[in-house]
Amino acid sequence: MAMRRLLALAAALVTMGLAGAPAIEAGPLTDQVKGDLESVLRIIEETGKSGMDAPSRREAIRVVAEPVFDWREMARRSLGVHWAARSEAEQAEFVDLFRELIQGSYITQLERYSGEPVRFTGEKLDGNLGLVNTRIVTRRGQEIPIDYRLLNRDGRWRVYEVLVEGVSMISNFRTQFDKLIRTSGYAELVKRLRAKGAALQT
Repeated sequence: MAMRRLLALAAALVTMGLAGAPAIEAGPLTDQVKGDLESVLRIIEETGKSGMDAPSRREAIRVVAEPVFDWREMARRSLGVHWAARSEAEQAEFVDLFRELIQGSYITQLERYSGEPVRFTGEKLDGNLGLVNTRIVTRRGQEIPIDYRLLNRDGRWRVYEVLVEGVSMISNFRTQFDKLIRTSGYAELVKRLRAKGAALQT
């Protein structure tokens, strides 16, 4: 599955609040995730009506969406075996670049949201790890399963992995990053992430 489609479908993480999705008997993990996502949707709706310029609107959405994700965990898992070889400064830089890549793509997709309903179908808890299951219902009535893996850090659940139809977003990134590092070096990966992040800001 193309990364663009993965990101587009993952953006549906925050569509539930506007879709009028049917309720299930939610647990504590689902309750917190729903609250976070409804806050993001509220900002999307409010800024869309306010006439705010695009950069300001994206920044407002970015601030509210920030707590939803564990960026360091996502970046670490995406870099895989190459993470340990990086200095603390390089790790911090990579987390920032990875955050910009995901946030830029994520927010772009959110701005294109057109009301597809999302159903929360279940959750699992295992210590400080959690899983929330959802299904997106497309305009053609097709149901696409999207699962969110979360990590509880300091009392807050944060997404660190998204699986679309069983395909891991993190594994997809890890495969691409590993191939580029082995063929062209880590510096080339950083260069491309900077360029991609800059392009998403325009």
